Amino acid sequence: MNPLVAPEAGMRRPLTALSVNLNKVALLRNTRHLGIPSVTRAARQVLEAGAQGITVHPRPDERHIRAADVTELAKLLHSEWPGIEYNIEGNPFHNLMDVIRQVRPHQATFVPDSVGQFTSDHGWSFPADAERLRPVVEETRALGVRVSLFMDPLPEQMRAAREVGADRVELYTEGYASAWGTPQQAEVLARYTAAAEAALAVGLEVNAGHDLNRDNLSDFLRAVPGVMEVSIGHALIADALELGYTETIRDYQRCIQRAYAPR
Repeated sequence: MNPLVAPEAGMRRPLTALSVNLNKVALLRNTRHLGIPSVTRAARQVLEAGAQGITVHPRPDERHIRAADVTELAKLLHSEWPGIEYNIEGNPFHNLMDVIRQVRPHQATFVPDSVGQFTSDHGWSFPADAERLRPVVEETRALGVRVSLFMDPLPEQMRAAREVGADRVELYTEGYASAWGTPQQAEVLARYTAAAEAALAVGLEVNAGHDLNRDNLSDFLRAVPGVMEVSIGHALIADALELGYTETIRDYQRCIQRAYAPR
């Protein structure tokens, strides 16, 4: 991965990396048979603008990202952007493991979605999911792929995530996004802070994603320690419809930079 680094790198931790989820580009393309907008062109534009990663979440019904997109993006990144992280999300008990074996991305984010689920809405649960996760985590890491588990902000679950072999957790941030700007914001945000601290304490690294946007991102990163990467799709692509990819990526990077600026 290639996160931005603050000028005083010896004094400050690396800035959180921005990974762009391209699912909504594919969703729009799939409404016609013209091949536009192009997923690979979108990837090229966001990377040229300064994004540090590309995320896709191929579902079994291919309602947005298709198998061809996954391989075409892998070829693009390998040939033109070898330092850029490729993160593939999905349920390892549906179609994801075949994708991981074929593509071998930098990171696999395991998400407990049902086949027809509208969008991700909960994390893994321990000890219930431990035994079935352990072998797929082991196989994925043996392929040289980092494993991140999609998790609710529950501090008591972090040790179990580590014990099944995960390298990272991705904190599911919809709860924070819903509470942002309300009287409950501080209380909800404190749960994410505690969950991140618990993850770091047992040797996990921390990612975050779901409904983060230009309004709420800085506050989240100020409060939650050690966030290596945020994966943002829906809001970012919606912003790009109005601002264009380049200005949108630059604005999200400014949000990240504000979170690290002295106050």
